[in-house]
Amino acid sequence: MFRQLLLSLVVIGAAAAAYVFLVPGAHDTLARFGIELPFAPQAEAATGPAGQAGAQAQQGGGQAGGGQGGGGQRGGPGGRGGNRTMVVVTAPVLSATINDKLTAIGEGAAAHSVTVVSPANGTLAELLVKPGDAVAAGAVIGQLDAEAEQIALQGAQLAFDDAETALTRTNALAKANNATSVQVAAAQLAFNKARLDQQNAALALQKRTISTPIAGVVGLFQVSPGNTVTAQTVVTTIEDTSHILVSFWVPERYASAITPGMPVTAAAVALPGETIAGAVSAVDNRIDSASRTLKVEAEIPNEAGRLRPGMSFSVSMAFPGEQFPSVDPLAIQWSSQGSYLWKFVDGKVDRVPVEIIQRNSDGVLVKAELAEGDQVVTQGVQQLTAGASVRLLDDPAGGAGGGGGGGQRPARGNPS
Repeated sequence: MFRQLLLSLVVIGAAAAAYVFLVPGAHDTLARFGIELPFAPQAEAATGPAGQAGAQAQQGGGQAGGGQGGGGQRGGPGGRGGNRTMVVVTAPVLSATINDKLTAIGEGAAAHSVTVVSPANGTLAELLVKPGDAVAAGAVIGQLDAEAEQIALQGAQLAFDDAETALTRTNALAKANNATSVQVAAAQLAFNKARLDQQNAALALQKRTISTPIAGVVGLFQVSPGNTVTAQTVVTTIEDTSHILVSFWVPERYASAITPGMPVTAAAVALPGETIAGAVSAVDNRIDSASRTLKVEAEIPNEAGRLRPGMSFSVSMAFPGEQFPSVDPLAIQWSSQGSYLWKFVDGKVDRVPVEIIQRNSDGVLVKAELAEGDQVVTQGVQQLTAGASVRLLDDPAGGAGGGGGGGQRPARGNPS
């Protein structure tokens, strides 16, 4: 407790000493309160006769200068009481277009793609094509073991031939009245059943062949010869890459502007510096509620075969867009009513309210009663009022009028 009290006294003493020695006029202030110091600070020791005389001379000079300054205020151009013409700097209003281009990232897919599966259970006997080969629709790409099916087909064919012969003989006997109608019907039934058995055996043999339903390029095989496969085992994929379908998402505001057939430009990441022209092939019928975007598909040609399904593309589309006045960012001012700017017309300024649409690095797009080529004030806006007369900084004709010098203030300390 004692240490804290002692430390407080030391701090108060140091502050009092600093006040006495460092603050001008501290000796006089203390004297007015009845506190007489046994010494005078050096800063105030010079206030002898010579110092007082110097102060009086300085005060007199200040009054003289003040008188001249007052004269300048009454009749000079820089005084606040005169009609002063403000000096401003302006910039032209430009025209800018927004929402005229859309760029999106999409993913490519084949025009047609089929996953080829085994049509039946069995052992894969051989593959007749290699990955990357181009095949036609219906081409055979593999074979399953088919010995049992071939034997079954041969037996069904023999039964069919025998039933056909029996039907022919029975019909001949019936014409000679040596066979009844019941016998003819039985022979006909046996023939029909034999024909169905023969067709069923032929179909079973056909299922031992793996073929492609579309034309395209063969992908990597998922099985090898000798593997046992089932009726749903994936063998390979066939991709028709004659053209590529690029799927991408666009913002909701473009939904009404995109229609099938619109031109697009696509650039593949794998082919830097190249662009490919295409067209919109399909537009989804609903907006995604989570992302507020619309799915669009574009078709781009691929005659050279350099594009592959799964590639990423940068898709660009052009639109008419919207045009707005573009002003210098320094021209925008703010008040309790919102944003505004000063428009320069015939030596005067008018206040124009604006609505900011978009901020860019080179200008601010606004919605206001402005036309391309109008001049707006960018510097000297602090003391402007509606209808005030102004002159441009780089206008030499303004120096002769506007209250003599356009509001330039005389230099300080120069009585002449």
